[in-house]
Amino acid sequence: MTELERGPQGRRRGRGARERILSASQQLFRDQGINRTGMDQLCTVAQVSKRTAYQHFTSKDDLVAEYLRRFDPDVMPGVFDRTDLTPRERLLAAFEMPASTPLCPYIAAAVELHDPQHPASQYARDYKIAIAARLTETAREAGATDPEQLGEQLALLLDGASARTRVLNSESFPTAAAIAAVLIDNAIPAAHDRVDGRRPRSPSAPPARAAQRPAG
Repeated sequence: MTELERGPQGRRRGRGARERILSASQQLFRDQGINRTGMDQLCTVAQVSKRTAYQHFTSKDDLVAEYLRRFDPDVMPGVFDRTDLTPRERLLAAFEMPASTPLCPYIAAAVELHDPQHPASQYARDYKIAIAARLTETAREAGATDPEQLGEQLALLLDGASARTRVLNSESFPTAAAIAAVLIDNAIPAAHDRVDGRRPRSPSAPPARAAQRPAG
C-alpha cells in the first residue's frame, strides 16, 4: 500500500480519496452542472489535493465519465430483474419515478458537453442504447408483435418525461405511464394479455415503486 498523503486540511488520505472525489462529483455536477464545477472546488469539497485527484483520474473528462458509470451500472436492475412482476408490469415499472427525481444525468451530461466524442457523451449514448435494449427484451417477453419498435417508443417516452419534468418543474411520469400502457397494450396481441396466468394491472394501479434511480 502506498504512503498516505496529507490532504489540504491535514487529514490523512488513502484509498477513501477516490470515493470522496466521486461523492463530491455527484453532489456538484448534479446541483450546479458539469461545466460550472471546477477541479479546485471539487477538490475542496472532497478534501483532497489536486495532486491526489489527478492520481485517481487523469483528467476532469475521465472523472465525468466515471461519475456517469456509477449511477446505474447494471441498467435498472430494480425494474428489469424483478421476478415478482410480469413482463408487462416490468415495462410499466420503468415509469415509476419519485416526484423528486432530477433530470436524467445522462441527458444532462450530453447537453452540457456538446461533444459526441467526449468519453462521458459516449458512455451516455451506450447507456441509452442499453435501456432501449432492455425495454425491447422485456417487450419481447411480453409478446409484443414488434418489440424493437415498442422498446424504442418507451425509451423515447422515458427521456421525454424526464426532460419535461425538469422544464416544467412538475411530475410528467404519471402521464407518461398512462401513455406507455396504451402503447404496450396496442403492441401486445389479445392472446398475450394474460402473462403467467395473471391479468395485467391497470395503469391506475401501478406496481410498487422500485428503488430511486436516475430518470431514464
